[in-house]
Amino acid sequence: MKNVNQFREMKVLVLGLAKSGYAATKLLHSLGAEVTVNDASPEEGNKEASALRLEGIQVICGGHPKGILDEGFELIVKNPGIPYSNSVVVDAVQKGIPVWTEIELTSRISEAPIIAITGSNGKTTTTTLLYHMLNIGGKHPLIAGNIGTASCTVAEKATEDNFIVLEVSSFQLMGTEAFRPKIAIWTNLYDAHLDYHGTSEAYAVAKSRVTEKQTQEDYFIYNEDQAELRKFAARSLATKVPFSLKGIRSAGISADDEQIYWDGEPYVKRSIIKLPGQHNLENILAATAAAILLNCDKAAIENVLSSFTGVRHRTQFVKELKGRTFYNDSKATNTLATKSALAAFDMPIVLIAGGLDRGHSFEELRLFMNNVKAVVTLGETAGKFAEFATSCGITKIIHADDVNDAVLKAYPLTDVGDIVLLSPACASWDQYPSFEARGDQFIEAVIKLS
Repeated sequence: MKNVNQFREMKVLVLGLAKSGYAATKLLHSLGAEVTVNDASPEEGNKEASALRLEGIQVICGGHPKGILDEGFELIVKNPGIPYSNSVVVDAVQKGIPVWTEIELTSRISEAPIIAITGSNGKTTTTTLLYHMLNIGGKHPLIAGNIGTASCTVAEKATEDNFIVLEVSSFQLMGTEAFRPKIAIWTNLYDAHLDYHGTSEAYAVAKSRVTEKQTQEDYFIYNEDQAELRKFAARSLATKVPFSLKGIRSAGISADDEQIYWDGEPYVKRSIIKLPGQHNLENILAATAAAILLNCDKAAIENVLSSFTGVRHRTQFVKELKGRTFYNDSKATNTLATKSALAAFDMPIVLIAGGLDRGHSFEELRLFMNNVKAVVTLGETAGKFAEFATSCGITKIIHADDVNDAVLKAYPLTDVGDIVLLSPACASWDQYPSFEARGDQFIEAVIKLS
C-alpha cells in the first residue's frame, strides 16, 4: 500500500455499511481519518456496526439524521447502491463535499496496477477469464470489486508485483475523481439501471469514467462494433485497443469464423475455445487483449481458452447426462441476457424461464426462439411466458413449481443432443433470495438427476 497521508485527521462520513462501506471505514481509520459511519439499517443484528464501534469508530444506525453534515465532514464515501437522490448525498453535493465510492480509495492507495473492467454485460466473465490467464501466466493477479472482495481491502495488501483485476459498475464509477486504471475494458453498452441513472445518456457517461483519467501511457480496450463506444473511445486519451467480431482488423484484437487475430495476424484458433456464444467471444477478445498487453505467456492464454466453461450462473456448463447438456444461466435476469444465451446454441433447447414480474414484455426474445423446442415456466411470469411461447409456435409448454421441479419436468422433453437451459429472463425475488440461490438449486437438481 502506498504511504498515503492525505486522510490523516480528515473528517470522513462513510454512508452505508455493507461490504464496501465496512472495508472503506477500516481503511480510512487505519490511515488516521476521523471516521463516522451512517447506515440506514437498524442497529439490532448489525454485526459490522458493532465491530466498528469496538474500534472506537462512531456509528449512527437506523436512518440519516437531518443536519448530519453540519459536523464538518470533508469527504463522503458512499455505498455504490445509495442513489444520488439520497438527501445526505444531495446536501453534500450542494455544499461542495466530494462524494466518492470505495474504488476511488483503491486507486489512491494501490501499489499494483489496476485493470478495470466494466460493461452492461460480460464484465464478470471477462474479469474471471483475465484473472485465470494472468494467474496461470505467473503475473500474480488479485481479483476484486463486484466479483468478490472489496477492492480497497485487496489494494491494502497488493504490491507492485501484483495486478488488481477489478470489476467495476456504473454505480462505482460515478463516485470517482482521480481513478486511473492502467488498462480499462468496456465490454459493451446497453440500456440498464435507468431507475438509478435516470437516462441512457447519464448511464453511458457514468460508464465512460473508466477511461476518463487515462493518459497515453494507459490502454483502453473497447467494443469497436458498437457505434456509441467508438464515440467514447474517440474522446479517450488512452492508447486505444479495439476488439471486433466482424472479421480481421489491422489493429487491436478481432475474430472471424476460424481465428482470433492480434493486430491483423493469426493468434489462436477458435476451435480450442470451450466457452459458447458470440457474446462470450466478445469477453474472450477483451480479456485476451489485456493479457497480451501485460505480456502474459501465450500458452497460459490458450490454457484458459481451452478449459474455461463459464462463470457460475452465467451460461455455466453444469453436466452432460445421456447426451443432454445442462447449462445454468440464472444470472439472466432480463431479456437481453437470455437473448445472448439462446443465441449461443445451435442445438435444440428446452428452456426454463420465468420469475419476478416487473411488467416487461418478452417480445425481444422472439427472433431467438427458433431453436427452442419446449418451455418450462415458473414464477410470477409463468403465464405470461407461456402465452409468449405459444405465440412463437411452441407447443410443448409445462408449468413448474420451482427450479427443482422444472429440471424434473424438462428432462423428459429432451432427446440426445438437446440443451436444457435455465435462462429465466426475470429476476429471482418472487421465489428465491438471489439469482445465485436459484442457480444453485438448478445445479443440485441436475446432479440429483444423474
